Amino acid sequence: MAVSTSTTSPLPLLLLHRGAANPSPASLSFQSPLRATTLRSRAAAAPPAETLSDDGIPDAPPEGEGTGIPLPSSIGDDGGQLMYGTVEKEIVTRPCAQLSSSFSDSLGESQEKIVIRNRYGEKLVGVLHEAGSKDIVVLCHGFRSSKEGRTILSLANALTSEKISIFRFDFSGNGESEGTFEYGNYYKEVDDLHDVILHFKKHKRDTHAIAGHSKGGNVVILYASMYHDISKVINLSGRFNLERGIGDRFGNDYMERINQHGFIDVEDKTGCIIYRVTKESLMDRLKTHMQSACTSVDPNCRVLTVHGANDDVVPSEDALEFDKYISNHELHVIEGADHRYAAHQLELASIVLKFIKS
Repeated sequence: MAVSTSTTSPLPLLLLHRGAANPSPASLSFQSPLRATTLRSRAAAAPPAETLSDDGIPDAPPEGEGTGIPLPSSIGDDGGQLMYGTVEKEIVTRPCAQLSSSFSDSLGESQEKIVIRNRYGEKLVGVLHEAGSKDIVVLCHGFRSSKEGRTILSLANALTSEKISIFRFDFSGNGESEGTFEYGNYYKEVDDLHDVILHFKKHKRDTHAIAGHSKGGNVVILYASMYHDISKVINLSGRFNLERGIGDRFGNDYMERINQHGFIDVEDKTGCIIYRVTKESLMDRLKTHMQSACTSVDPNCRVLTVHGANDDVVPSEDALEFDKYISNHELHVIEGADHRYAAHQLELASIVLKFIKS
């Protein structure tokens, strides 16, 4: 395993991978300067910078957009924006639908909102960025986030700037897509991803690569363990040990409480219920074994894992576990980066672009 490090010079990263060391990261040809613009299908201008949250998206969308009644929002576990709503008189939250997206309006790029019905009859909503390539890259968001998360939008910008077409979508129960938000739900999201890939295949569009951030990273690895139709998989900050972190979130007595009551309601600092964890959904997570999934990935499928050395949500040592069990694997740990790559978007984009183009 070769290891090289650098600090805050251009494109700093800690590189760990099997085999010979790779050449330096490919340079990016972003439109300069990067500027916030709206989707072509939207008429409204982007909101002023001071109305944006620290994740780079509006604090509260206008009524009529998204999947619930707009109320004060919070930041999701992987940096995505949430909003509160009501469904059948139960308080729920779901990632909000983004009205204005922060990526460059690249020359020759078009964007189209596409609705795909999954095998459960639910409508999955996504945005197709046509940038010149017939093959596409599918981007998958993380837990309590959406297709409008900053990491997803940043990658969309980077890939389309290099004439790579992408599709980013909301998993069922998230963002603009239909369905009920559930804790766990890993294999249902694999089903959603498979239905998206099949949709494009029916329209003579092959999926060149799948990339997922946070929980989305788990989903793309699980997908590759079940289906051997994708040649490149990108896992960004995925969690290897799914048993870890539950006690920190719900309290170390979570199993006793859920056995007693059948569920755990997760509240924000104001006491509002954010989401409900049922025993079934908790066991869905506990019964999802990433080691088994990693060893089931086709050796011909190339897998890239990227992780921040300073990840405050998923420990960076989880990335080393993926490297142990995936045979055809490349690992990059970006020095100083957090879970959302807040100050390291260019480094992340460079690594992902190089992998997709190689």
